[in-house]
Amino acid sequence: MTTPAPTPPAAGAKITIANGVLHVPDNPIIPFIEGDGTGADIWRASVRVFDAAVEKTYKGKRKIHWLEVYAGEKANTKLGTWLPEATVSACRDYLVSIKGPLTTPIGGGIRSLNVALRQMLDLYVCLRPVRWFKGVPSPVRAPEKVDMVIFRENTEDIYAGIEYAAGSAGAQKVLDFIAQNDPKAFEKIRFGTKAKAQAWQKQLEAVGTPHREVDVEVGIGIKAVSQLGTERLAHSAISYAIANKRKSVTFVHKGNIMKFTEGAFRNWGYEVAAKSFPDQTYTWDQWEKTKAAKGEAEANAEQKAALAAGKVLIKDAIADITLQQVLTRPDEFDVIATLNLNGDYLSDALAAQVGGIGIAPGGNINYLTGHAVFEATHGTAPKYANLDKVNPGSVILSGEMMLRYMGWTEAADAIISAMDKAIAAKKVTYDFARLMDGATEVKCSQFGDEMIRYL
Repeated sequence: MTTPAPTPPAAGAKITIANGVLHVPDNPIIPFIEGDGTGADIWRASVRVFDAAVEKTYKGKRKIHWLEVYAGEKANTKLGTWLPEATVSACRDYLVSIKGPLTTPIGGGIRSLNVALRQMLDLYVCLRPVRWFKGVPSPVRAPEKVDMVIFRENTEDIYAGIEYAAGSAGAQKVLDFIAQNDPKAFEKIRFGTKAKAQAWQKQLEAVGTPHREVDVEVGIGIKAVSQLGTERLAHSAISYAIANKRKSVTFVHKGNIMKFTEGAFRNWGYEVAAKSFPDQTYTWDQWEKTKAAKGEAEANAEQKAALAAGKVLIKDAIADITLQQVLTRPDEFDVIATLNLNGDYLSDALAAQVGGIGIAPGGNINYLTGHAVFEATHGTAPKYANLDKVNPGSVILSGEMMLRYMGWTEAADAIISAMDKAIAAKKVTYDFARLMDGATEVKCSQFGDEMIRYL
């Protein structure tokens, strides 16, 4: 369905990009998607915080001109489509946008509205900063040690969505192709032939499982990881670490098992550091080479000297051990670069350490084109819709990320400071109030008021 383009605010101007540098006017037009469920409550509180932070910081010299665009249930109700082309076009034309949580339609069509937006705009970085605010309830002893930024690759890995259902013609074609072209690999598919499936069914029947006729029922998923996709993510993560004076970048992978996808991701990441940032980084790859040539003591001395000179340490970690170590040794991680699925696990696990996804911000960015969509990382929570109850922290902190991305760092810093003070004062929404001693529960809108008071 063709939907009319939204009318832009007359007083605003577009953000542009030239030679990889954003040019942000003092009166930028920024599209926003209110969101479904609790989205309306959250947005009303958040936008007041954004506007107040900009006003109080820049004394009227800068102002955001908001442009509402539609997606999710609100779009379907108003326009008869879940993701109007006009919305995608606005996000594309104005470069920087922000959104609340969206409902994904059930019963076919778009798998996920969030994923669809990321893929349509090629937002290859999912940026998830994770830090603790003093007073936020946490299940770990030292949440203050958690201060990480996750660069999650957004467009490849299993989220690319190449799957074939068990028993389908597509799955059988893939099985036949592997059987004919790589018989040794096909042997790894335990139930890939009817004879194998039937043999195992008989063993199950011998221990009491009811008899049934079996055929080849194997679901197939294809995992794609490319050198170019890896290089642009790794380049973005290392550039961020250097610009923000971070101490390390860790490539998190499962390359010990998936050698030609996740293992390649690790190796390509090291190549980016060596070729693009030789004067600003020191890698574990370099350490290994020096150790082999001159011994471990020499390698350790070389690394120590490089880090003392301010170079960023580039290292890697296996995904499963990382999920343990971010709990036991969180201060050893700084910037993390990883593939889509690993990043999904890690970002939610880390969010739990610092207060949950209700206060976890997120951004989806293409650093090459400048396109960015900042978003709530939690769901729509429809049972709380229009109750003015839920925590607006995720969208507020996503807006802080947006302001920082735009170069409006003073306003972004003001929001971080206000969040610290509001939580420390223990006037918080129900999710924190029920876990904090001596807290006063306030509404979503009232928490916004508290934030504005502390700006």
